[in-house]
Amino acid sequence: MTLPPTVPEISPRDVAQAVENGDAIQVLDIRAPASVAAARIDLTAEDQYHNIVGSRLITMRSAEQVGLDPTVPVAVVCAQGNDSKPAAAFLNQLGYQAKSLRGGMAAWMLLSLPRDLPTTPSLDRLVQFERIGKGALGYLLISDGAALIIDPPRTLDPYLAAVEQAGAKVAGLADTHCHADYLSGGPLFARQLGVPYYLHPADAFYPYDGTPGRIEFRAIHDGDTIQVGRCEVRVRHTPGHTEGSVTYLVDQQAAFTGDFVFVQSVGRPDLAGKTKEWTKVLWNSLANAKAEWPKNLLIYPAHYASEDEHNPDRSVGARFGDLLQSNQALAMSDAAAFTRWVRSNTVSFPDAYRTIKAVNVGLVEVSGRQAEELEVGRNECAIG
Repeated sequence: MTLPPTVPEISPRDVAQAVENGDAIQVLDIRAPASVAAARIDLTAEDQYHNIVGSRLITMRSAEQVGLDPTVPVAVVCAQGNDSKPAAAFLNQLGYQAKSLRGGMAAWMLLSLPRDLPTTPSLDRLVQFERIGKGALGYLLISDGAALIIDPPRTLDPYLAAVEQAGAKVAGLADTHCHADYLSGGPLFARQLGVPYYLHPADAFYPYDGTPGRIEFRAIHDGDTIQVGRCEVRVRHTPGHTEGSVTYLVDQQAAFTGDFVFVQSVGRPDLAGKTKEWTKVLWNSLANAKAEWPKNLLIYPAHYASEDEHNPDRSVGARFGDLLQSNQALAMSDAAAFTRWVRSNTVSFPDAYRTIKAVNVGLVEVSGRQAEELEVGRNECAIG
């Protein structure tokens, strides 16, 4: 078919906000079912989401054959935002209000939405960035014009925009651990910005064979502090998900737990093939946290697993005292029972996680397209 001079497009941000606002919208994904199974836009209700392969779509001759509601706008999704353009134009010829998702699923997987969180005494602004496609969360802490980015993704544009808006400068980037499900932007952007990249040295290795990484980082240890303006970010070593997993504590009011503690679960200890050993370590870390952390401490994790982990304001986080009651792992008081629970809820993880770990410690380089392929799909970092 011949495309019209312009095919209407819709941005990933506009799709996400339409869904969150309760606006009427449908998603038509024209990729193959196998690609959809790996990653899809899952903010929409099932009756709003449709998968019709593009080659089949263009054989249809009426809106009745297509089966979507012609009165509700349609966002057409493909891999890169190219094939969706003729598909959207085709639907419009059938009487639909269709737009092509700009950048396709590749752009959706990178989308990060900022949400302001309550500040603490030493912070002027605290922002949670939700990466919807991955179910991943990153954070921006600003104090007296200095900014720290925690768990940065490989695209920092929304973070840097927020830093500029606040009239601040990035003073450092920090990972809570060496991630397995997405590529960290920490080492690269630290070099580009000329600031430190903070990581626990136990995570500066490839965990599957112990090969030392090749990244520049500033080592942090239990009890260290990172100065950000007038804010002292305290490091607490909380291993178990990884050997170098840390939690960053601010004013004894906010804890950035990475993959140590989630709202509904805890980080799985099996990603390096050391399940038995790391389960014991994880249990000890949880026991220490339960003994030491105040119950009013706000827990802000690096991931969420389901939509119901969101608060009414769309942020993800909860008070530690509440999680002691509602989080199954935290509610356990018996190490043997915890070990059985971990064992019974351990499932295989994506093969890409091994490669992502290698990239994040500087042992492998990948192209932009390879990065997109590695990061496809939501995180699988929680037990259960």
